[in-house]
Amino acid sequence: MGVTEAAGHRQLISNISITYRKILLNPSYKYLLLLLGAPVNLVVFLIYMFQSKKDAYTSLRSKVQTELISTGFRDKLRTEQLEQLKRKHEFFGQKVSEEKFNRELETLTESRFQETVEERTRKQLELTGKKRLTFADTFESLIANPVFFAVSWIPGLLMYILLFLYSRPYLKFIFERLIMSVFVIFGVAVLVFTILHLSPFNPAANILGETATKEQIAAFNHLHGLDQPYWTQLWNNIKGIFTFNLGKSFSGSEEITNSIARKFPVTLTLTVISLLFAMIIAIPVGIISATRKNSFFDYTFMFIALLGLSIPNFWQGLIFILNFSIKLQWLPATYNPQNWLSMIMPVIVLGTGLTAAVARMTRSSTLEVINEDYILTAKAKGLGKRQVLRKHAVRNALIPIITVIGLQFGGMLGGSAVTEKVFNISGIGSYIVDKQFIPDIPAIMGGVVYTAITISLVNVIIDIMYAFFDPRIRSKMKQY
Repeated sequence: MGVTEAAGHRQLISNISITYRKILLNPSYKYLLLLLGAPVNLVVFLIYMFQSKKDAYTSLRSKVQTELISTGFRDKLRTEQLEQLKRKHEFFGQKVSEEKFNRELETLTESRFQETVEERTRKQLELTGKKRLTFADTFESLIANPVFFAVSWIPGLLMYILLFLYSRPYLKFIFERLIMSVFVIFGVAVLVFTILHLSPFNPAANILGETATKEQIAAFNHLHGLDQPYWTQLWNNIKGIFTFNLGKSFSGSEEITNSIARKFPVTLTLTVISLLFAMIIAIPVGIISATRKNSFFDYTFMFIALLGLSIPNFWQGLIFILNFSIKLQWLPATYNPQNWLSMIMPVIVLGTGLTAAVARMTRSSTLEVINEDYILTAKAKGLGKRQVLRKHAVRNALIPIITVIGLQFGGMLGGSAVTEKVFNISGIGSYIVDKQFIPDIPAIMGGVVYTAITISLVNVIIDIMYAFFDPRIRSKMKQY
């Protein structure tokens, strides 16, 4: 091995050891690390237990303990605890049996004695300049051995992946957000299924009709697994979601996964285009309103934004159809994927509320930033107004704007059913609404959970954008 390779190997071992020590101090990751690297950690633990018996700390602690016992410190401590315990029971008027009293006395004495032994051992160990052997020290000494390091990769691969992720702040940040998203998605699935399971609707009676016999209802329930226990049905539905196999719909023989795969892109496309439409209009409008506070432009733009927040989607959609489709005949009244003109009205209706919310947030956030001291300093240094606004003000004002966009996107994606119904769009929102009144549990579960997955991924992207725009967040990511 050359000098460069040896130095690289030592650096790798050092990085792994440092990260390993950090994780052991982090309760959230400690047990995950021990579990993922269980075979390797077991070997490290056995060697650690063997070496700790010969450790300077162990021998010194034994010596300190013997000295304290020989000098009568333990007996003196017991006498002190005896008096304190008697006064305590007398003060509170407590009457306890002699056996319980002696047991409590011995516990207190032993606890105080061990604390004293630990403290004196630590002080003497510091005077000698020696260190106590730790579990992390044993791990570091073992992986410094090339043979052990090479052999440990096979059983400890998952552990080394975790160490790699933890040592990279950005990857760790994304990993944590994805793990949180998994728990959120699982929680959404459990909650939605439980609500549907407890609902008074009877899928068999709704689909088969009032004339259905008990035998027909029982056969329907058996066919779709509705006669199984709650936990069995919950597991089957969650398993179907994560394996993309939700089975067939209660009403009809359509494959639920295929239906969602056809309808979800329609809603997602509509939402994304509406989002882009809102951002292109709202952010410049908000910035102009902030830089021209209390002007005609400011009052006009904010009044329009207030109207946009106040107008219900369904009413706006109906007015658009009445005027632009029926009266003027400029645009199609219903959505047709083959005609891009049919997308214009749904996009405007869905994006109106978001445009208004983002414009108002952009204005208030920019107003807050442009009065900060660093903005005044930048102006005092002779920077142009546009340069100060672009490089300093807008960049720092984007954090709350990004937050609003992320929250509104989730609301748009989850609440697009009204707009889809108005414009006869066969999307995931209208699909869930149609299935709700049966209720078609697998179809609703699939639609809601896949929507939740998309919203969770968008929130992960939003969190990453925070770090991109705010250096304070990047610095915190590197510290924790």
